[in-house]
Amino acid sequence: MKALTFHAGPLALAQIGAHGLRAQDVAIVPAAAGGPKGLIFQALDAWMFGQWLPSAPRERDLIGASIGAWRMAAACQRDPAKAFARLGELYAGQRYASKKPSQGDIHAVVQGLLGEFVRGHEDDIVNHPHHRLHLLAVRGKGRLAAPGHAGAELRGFAAAALHNAGSRDWLGRLLERVVIGDGRSQAPWLRERFDAFTTHFSSLTRDNLATGLLASGTLPLLMKPVTDIAQAPPGSYWDGGIIDYHLALPYARAAGQAKGDLVLYPHFTQHIVPGWLDKGFPWRRAARGANRGWLDNVLIVAPSDDFLRTLPRGKLPDRADFKFHGLDHDARIRHWQRAMSEGQRLRDELAEFVARPDLARIRPL
Repeated sequence: MKALTFHAGPLALAQIGAHGLRAQDVAIVPAAAGGPKGLIFQALDAWMFGQWLPSAPRERDLIGASIGAWRMAAACQRDPAKAFARLGELYAGQRYASKKPSQGDIHAVVQGLLGEFVRGHEDDIVNHPHHRLHLLAVRGKGRLAAPGHAGAELRGFAAAALHNAGSRDWLGRLLERVVIGDGRSQAPWLRERFDAFTTHFSSLTRDNLATGLLASGTLPLLMKPVTDIAQAPPGSYWDGGIIDYHLALPYARAAGQAKGDLVLYPHFTQHIVPGWLDKGFPWRRAARGANRGWLDNVLIVAPSDDFLRTLPRGKLPDRADFKFHGLDHDARIRHWQRAMSEGQRLRDELAEFVARPDLARIRPL
């Protein structure tokens, strides 16, 4: 049984065919939103950022939304392996007194989780010698600019869903992208407009790191919007995955003149769904239509169906597990810990592929 699948754009396939998968070629690492699904990469992330990529130091853009942003913040800590282990422990360890916790309850637990996660590591994260961290969040406009209560927020996101059903471009009337990123990296591949969403760029500092991470993972309707992020435009902020669920971004712009820079994307699935609201629209997946060339230099490594069947309940950890287990937090935590342990097979298989690339395993995106 193979634990991983590999899918590549044509430039990535050509580069790997000529030189193998080399750490020195990895220029960008994206990390998707997806809540507990990100836990499956704990061991793979620790190996990538703790051993493999440091063997070929270079400037790299790490970009993430929601738990993806949190994973990339772990990658920027001084001891990545320890940071990923701590992130898994804190995330899995969430406990609530009610089966239906309030917005305030969830907000307080997640805020506390992130505070403990970054406390004492702020300078390491924002001043990493090689990594350039970029956090994605969304900012409301129109009826979502400043919803004064839960009912107004519900109506605003109902309107957002209707707009998105008509056209992903129409969603830009109610939400805009905010990139809170390392000021040392201009990330020109992101700055030239590429879609219908207004994009704001703010510098990442130790003063806005925790609130930026919180905003990037603030679930609409389930958590209170974040309203005060230093160095960022004023307004109401929510989970970056609403617009950039799987980070369908114009990566090929960053391939470089030699076309040798790669985007290495550990992902939950071979598909890239642009926004959270696009999950029900398979025809909107990236690498189709006008944005087909965006992924030319991308290599996706994803868990195989065979691997997923070995996990508790035959699937990745996800938010539905909170409802399934109810207040039996210990059972949920055991299942998630087992999934993280099984993820060591993903790490081992990627390390084996790096040592002995097998092009026959790579499928086109």
